[in-house]
Amino acid sequence: MHDLYDLAVIGGGINGVGIATDAAGRGLSVFLCEKDDLASHTSSASSKLIHGGLRYLEHKEFRLVREALVEREILLKKAPHLVHPMRFIMPHQPHLRPAWLIRAGLFIYDYLGKREQLMGSEQVFFENSASPLKANFSRGFEYSDCTVDDARLVVLNAIQAREHGAKIMTRTQCVSAQRMAGVWVLELEKDGQQLWVKAKALVNATGPWVAQFIQQELKLKPSYGIRLVQGSHIIVPKLYMQNKAFILQNYDQRIVFVIPYLNQYSLIGTTDREYTGDRNNVEISPEEIHYLLDVSNNHFKTQLTAVDIVASFSGVRPLCDDESDNPAAVTRDYTLALDVHHDEAPLLSVFGGKLTTYRKLAEAALEHLAPYFGDLKDRWTAEALLPGAEQFSSIEQLAAEIEHKVKGLDEHTIQRWAYAYGTRVWHFIKQVVSVHELGQSFGHGLYAREVDYLVQYEWAVTSEDILKRRTKLYLQFDKNEVQELEKYLTVLHVRGLPKEVA
Repeated sequence: MHDLYDLAVIGGGINGVGIATDAAGRGLSVFLCEKDDLASHTSSASSKLIHGGLRYLEHKEFRLVREALVEREILLKKAPHLVHPMRFIMPHQPHLRPAWLIRAGLFIYDYLGKREQLMGSEQVFFENSASPLKANFSRGFEYSDCTVDDARLVVLNAIQAREHGAKIMTRTQCVSAQRMAGVWVLELEKDGQQLWVKAKALVNATGPWVAQFIQQELKLKPSYGIRLVQGSHIIVPKLYMQNKAFILQNYDQRIVFVIPYLNQYSLIGTTDREYTGDRNNVEISPEEIHYLLDVSNNHFKTQLTAVDIVASFSGVRPLCDDESDNPAAVTRDYTLALDVHHDEAPLLSVFGGKLTTYRKLAEAALEHLAPYFGDLKDRWTAEALLPGAEQFSSIEQLAAEIEHKVKGLDEHTIQRWAYAYGTRVWHFIKQVVSVHELGQSFGHGLYAREVDYLVQYEWAVTSEDILKRRTKLYLQFDKNEVQELEKYLTVLHVRGLPKEVA
């Protein structure tokens, strides 16, 4: 493989696939490689929110908040099956922040960006008998933001990039890259084999590895320092019945979210702490567990202990080093560093960023690269629907159509398919009219038909790819059920499916 592409992107997280999608849709030939699975690190370890970032107002990050609020509206339209409105309740604690300050912040939050689809903020009062909060919380504030399946947002962008001609290779590591004769020459490693690719421009979207990649693989000097900040979450049985999230203030001036998760759980997070460990294996610390449990127990009637934790996950946020003393105050804004000298092939490195603003970051990246591609097409992603949003009217309508088409399918699976795939669900349902035609059942509504689709069209290779990042069924599967799925996948890979994702 010595193909010459216009653009090579290293990194299959949200920023990498966002840039690949934007570039491919503007007419560039694009190659993207990811050393693991898509969204296997930071991009699947978020708080699962599309939000403006209310707390960033305290740090005077008005540009970032405004951009994120505008993007929130855009993403609601681009992926209505995946991005959903959620009301957030902030219990008032006057000794932490006065009411006038919160009201002022929410007023700015309501009007800083274009709010077309979401309800505005309001003051709320809690009736002790009906409230999940402790009796000392009598009032609070309620506002709107959105939730999202972060890993599927990455996968959908990767699908869109492929449909615009991008070549995407997972489990493919870029071991070196150098400028030669006006282009980048990339040495890749996949399944023990070496491959080479050439590109006119290179994007380093490796997230936590951004500075390391520049130093080790490119043998260059990074333009900026990077701060690695760990964020951890715990998943516990549902703390309350309301389909609303809580944003909890803490004595250290941080906030912690408690968010309804997968119908039967509450997701609690996140933390902010400096990280110096292995970026490939980030795990929650005992201190973080204690911290999150304390914040929850200080607010809710239902008291939690470590025994109640069903699961946890942690990610490392690669933030641009602004020399802040407090990890929670480090800017979440992004910085794009363009490295080019004379007639050399350009290198664009992505420092920082957040899930909500990935699309805008990609547009900014293409602006930096535009001078090197004279025939670049105009911006297009703001109006373009993500896969699954085509001919989509509502979750309820789609669920009713699935129920009518596939007789015997359980309600939970119908809902999961509607939320995860949108109208792309018909790509694997096809002519199926009964649950008995979906092939082997692995339990919990996962059938061979869906597994085959995920392997063939969504880059899934392992049981973890399918259960954690494609379907979120990993909390239901026991060890024996996982083994059955792995057996099937082994046979599937040996037999081989037509590879749409190669």
